[in-house]
Amino acid sequence: MTSALDREFAPLQTALNLRAQRQQLLSANIANASTPGYKAVDLDFSAAFKAVLSGQRTGAVALTTDQPRQLPGAAAPVGSNFIAYQAGNAVRLDGNSVDMNREQAEFQKNSIQYEADLTFVTGKIKTLTSAITGN
Repeated sequence: MTSALDREFAPLQTALNLRAQRQQLLSANIANASTPGYKAVDLDFSAAFKAVLSGQRTGAVALTTDQPRQLPGAAAPVGSNFIAYQAGNAVRLDGNSVDMNREQAEFQKNSIQYEADLTFVTGKIKTLTSAITGN
């Protein structure tokens, strides 16, 4: 059974998790910019976010539990189905498709969006705290 707080914060938690996952992918692309044969990947954030909110399976495989005190988990990160090779990047002679200008721009953009989501969560928590304490 989920509480009202869980339902209120679930979309925000999903957004932060997907943004963090995308940041890891973009970081891996940057780190492998000189690796021969490396193909750049990215996460389609908006499609993954919409799918998670609509209740679709998005790559996470639920782990089974056999005791009521065990916590449920997932074997793959949420949104894994929406990770794909980047289209349109030029492939160098060594087979690498990382475009550093694009990667750095997307990394910075995703960082700003993560910070914005985090600021929104912080604001919600402050509002709830204010409502509870009466200040």
